[in-house]
Amino acid sequence: MNVKQYLDATYLKTASQAGLSEAENLVVVKDAIAEAITEGFKLIMIRPEYVALAKDIIMKANSTLLIGTVIDFPEGRSNLEAKIKEANEAIENGADDLDFVCNYEAFKDGDIALVKEEILIGTQIGLAHNKTVKWIIEVAALSDKEIIQLSALIKNVVISNFKEDHYSAVFVKSSTGFFKTKDDLPNGATIPTIIMMLENASPLSVKAAGGVRSYTEAIEMIRLGVKRIGTSAAKAIANGENTSNQY
Repeated sequence: MNVKQYLDATYLKTASQAGLSEAENLVVVKDAIAEAITEGFKLIMIRPEYVALAKDIIMKANSTLLIGTVIDFPEGRSNLEAKIKEANEAIENGADDLDFVCNYEAFKDGDIALVKEEILIGTQIGLAHNKTVKWIIEVAALSDKEIIQLSALIKNVVISNFKEDHYSAVFVKSSTGFFKTKDDLPNGATIPTIIMMLENASPLSVKAAGGVRSYTEAIEMIRLGVKRIGTSAAKAIANGENTSNQY
């Protein structure tokens, strides 16, 4: 098993979140892209403002590294028009994967129509441009029942509106890695939450993000059935090391 082909190497901190200047943060982004190329990871996951830069670096390196970016990150509360605009700009700049933050707060409030519409339109945009689409449900903000229901809702929207050969390009993703939990509880992928997602999102794929911090944990997730793992410590995990990184 080549674990590197399951890993989406991730750097999603803003300069202020990282405690860096904009110039210093840009260096970190460039280093993350270069490392992902050198290490042979599946994908580099970065913020939208860096997608065009990544595309240029990857083309110059003659690399097959994919580029992923986040849409409406990290809270997912923007209106559909804003999500569409951000997604289209990411596609124009060269993104391969679009990781939308689902409006999980609207879902929790019972506005199911809003959530269904954004899943339908966002998925349509991605698939129309041959992109992979992932819907981040933010498991730490949801009860077990809500994890099951939202995973199933995304699945049902997709299977009701798209052909079967498109299912493999749509994922349900566990977490942003930035959700603040009480008492420092896990804010990302755990074995129980991933099992719930796998059971209720199928035939869609699942991406485990947030909280996978070792090679052993990564392999366990893969054996459960996840197709992608998002981590800011991809190199350490691939090398069999443990890490304290939170996302």
